[in-house]
Amino acid sequence: MFMGAPYAGGFALIVVLFILLIIVGSAWLF
Repeated sequence: MFMGAPYAGGFALIVVLFILLIIVGSAWLF
């Protein structure tokens, strides 16, 4: 399950940054 830890960690980081970008963008639009 954790054999791809580095890749999974990087992917999770990208997803979190993408979600934060959406939240900030929504807050800026409204």
